[in-house]
Amino acid sequence: MEIGLYGLGRMGANMVRRLIRSGEHRVVASNRQPGPVDEAISEGAEGAYSMEELVQKLSPPRAIWSMVPAGDPTEAVLNRLSELAEPGDILIDGGNSYFRDSIRRAQMLNEKDLRFLDAGTSGGIWGLKLGYCLMVGGDRDAYEHVEPALKTLAPENGYAYLGDAGAGHFTKMVHNGIEYGMLQAYAEGFEILQKSQYDFDLEAVSGLWNQGSVVRSWLLELAHNAFSKDANLDRVRGYVEDSGEGRWTVFEAINEDVPASVIAGSLLARFASRQGDSFAMKVIAALRGEFGGHAVQEVSTEQPEK
Repeated sequence: MEIGLYGLGRMGANMVRRLIRSGEHRVVASNRQPGPVDEAISEGAEGAYSMEELVQKLSPPRAIWSMVPAGDPTEAVLNRLSELAEPGDILIDGGNSYFRDSIRRAQMLNEKDLRFLDAGTSGGIWGLKLGYCLMVGGDRDAYEHVEPALKTLAPENGYAYLGDAGAGHFTKMVHNGIEYGMLQAYAEGFEILQKSQYDFDLEAVSGLWNQGSVVRSWLLELAHNAFSKDANLDRVRGYVEDSGEGRWTVFEAINEDVPASVIAGSLLARFASRQGDSFAMKVIAALRGEFGGHAVQEVSTEQPEK
């Protein structure tokens, strides 16, 4: 099929690559800065150096995927595309937007006879190789139109239509809330090991646990990778950002009277990480760097002035 993608950051650029390498799609790639567009062209995409050119190079009904950060950047891109698109075109938000924003945007676009999909996208920097888990809400006919691209982007059985507008981003929000809790459990466990009377090899322990234990997982594989690079995470500062989805999950848990104590506690632990430096937070920072390419703050090697 034919699809346009705007936003060629870590995930967007790799999504373009995965679509191109399948040999099944015509991809028009666009970005605010020209460098990533040039790179996409070198790998087989058609380039567009503005949103106007992106729309011009696609045939109706157009399918345009926005892959920019949630909030104001997404709002600006969708508003501009809605001015350029024609009735029947499909706009897809693949960022981690708040689901209530997605509901509002779907209504706004529907008034212009445009179709909207909110696509919660998980896979991080590993998506190019392994595929992206895609959680999609919005217009059902639009979903069926872009399904060939979804099938290429996802691993087998790795995409699904989940309901009306907002359903995709709501599911991704809860997914990330669960992720917070899982990261916190691993982090606390490794800190207990690290502070015990035993001189544990944490790389060996994480590798061991992935062989048949009930706590084995991809996150634990990434912990093994992180410990193999820095056995005691000496170079990692225990400072952990939150992208917003953990907060939103806790807000919705409160709205729905769900006692989400683990997710809430893991969110508050991230706040605490910004006031001190614990081994548990080093583990989470290192893991976020492994799966999502999130920036890791390294411990300063500069000596303080006397």
